This record gives sequence, structure tokens and C-alpha cells, in this order.
Amino acid sequence: MFSMIVVTLNAGNKLADTVRSILAQSCTDYEVIIKDGGSRDGSVEAVEALLEQEKFAGSRERVRIYREKDRGIYDAMNQAVSYAAGKYLLFLNSGDSFYNQEVLGCIEKQIAVSEADKTGEGRPVIYYGDVFEKKTGAIVASNPKITAFACYRNIPCHQVCFYDRQLFEERGYDVKYRVRADYEHFLWSYFVKKAIPIYLPVPVASYEGGGFSETEENRKVSAAEHREITGKYIPAGQLLLFQIIMLVTLAPVRSKMAQSKRLAGVYNRMKKLLYRS
Repeated sequence: MFSMIVVTLNAGNKLADTVRSILAQSCTDYEVIIKDGGSRDGSVEAVEALLEQEKFAGSRERVRIYREKDRGIYDAMNQAVSYAAGKYLLFLNSGDSFYNQEVLGCIEKQIAVSEADKTGEGRPVIYYGDVFEKKTGAIVASNPKITAFACYRNIPCHQVCFYDRQLFEERGYDVKYRVRADYEHFLWSYFVKKAIPIYLPVPVASYEGGGFSETEENRKVSAAEHREITGKYIPAGQLLLFQIIMLVTLAPVRSKMAQSKRLAGVYNRMKKLLYRS
């Protein structure tokens, strides 16, 4: 049912921690694809040693490790997809983990309900939930309804999105985008492939934060890529309207609140109430 994709390069103990959180899932209808770009820190060997432990004996056959050079994180993800056999794909970074042991079981039940209801009548589906931010200690609610404005403002992070593999059979991540290839792929899936996003009001992943996309240099790249990507999929008139809305609603101030350890919990609870209304 599920392919858990973990790309890594010299992640230290974080890689084993991520794999351990996957192997702890009560649902066992999954495989783990680890795509290593050439680590020399012993992190992959630590996972191999982990899998030799008696308590993980039944999980060894579900974990496959591929050690190949790549051109960066999104190229590594594309390589990993080529080895995946699952119907739904989830991308976890080294250092991220599942929120609890029941995440996959919950997603599996929802998929069964949707398939029984014939949701979308053959259209691909993206199941997504909330994320727990380790950095702020807050659960961040994803927007329960994906619209053009939601796509412009803030899509759910890839750590909480279970993608129908159809969405990667035609094309993978566009590696020309250094920071926002996952964002571009979500918009392509939504606007071009007419994928149906289905929200589950449960925390899916614990997100470490502070990674590749959050360095000062890559934030500038991210902003430039956001402008280019939204220009590809959203009409200019809508973009102008969305920019005005963000300005009027003090988006920079809200972002600082969301990133504050002291205010993030209150802010995200208020946001969740607004989503429900």
C-alpha cells in the first residue's frame, strides 16, 4: 500500500531515528526505500545494524537501501520513486518521524473509505494531514480545503502528503527548482492532473525543521521560485488579488508568530478554529 521514501546524505543518527519511527507503525503494509547519495559517516551502516536486531527481524525484507550519486535532494527523490512499488508515496527526510504508531493505520482506513465511495472516479488523490513542528512544539493544522489561494499561500509539506503514485508516473520533481520542486509538483498535480486533495485532521509527521530550504540563502531562492511557479499555474489577476490579501492580513507578522516558540501554539489553535468555521 505505502512506499516510505527517505533520501539521505551524511545524516548521522537522524537516519536511524527516522527508520525506527517507520518500523514502529502498527500497519505493516509498507516498504521503506532509502536512497543514499554516498554517505561516509556510518549512518547507512547504523540502519543496517538496526535491521539486524531481533525485534526488527520481521521488517528487514521491507527495507531497501540504494547507494547512488545524485544531483541533489529532488533528483534523489526521483531516483527513489523509480524503485518504489507502493500505491501511495510519502517522502520523509532524515530527522523527521511519524507522529505516532497509528498514522499509517489511520491513513489506510481513510483510503479504504474513499475507494469504496469511488472518490474522484479515477482521478488521482493526495491524502494529507497536519504536522507537528519539533522546533516550536506546536501542531500546525493544514488547510482542510485546497483552493487556488491555498496553493498560493501555503500547501501541506511533503512529509504529510500521501501521493497517488499516478502523480509520479508521468513526471517526477522538476530538478531545476532547487528549493521548491515539491511545491511545483503539488501545484502541477492539482492544476494540471486535477488531483483530489483529501484532508485528514490528524498529525502525520513530526517535522524537524531547520533544514535545506531554511538557510538564509535558500530562503531567497525559495521566494524567487515561488514567484516563477505561481506564475505558471495561477492567472495574473488572481495573483494580484492574493498578494493584496496577504498584505492586508499582515502575513509577515503571522509568519513570525507561527515561528515563535512562545506564540506558535496559540496561533495554530486559532488557525485551526478558523479553518473549521
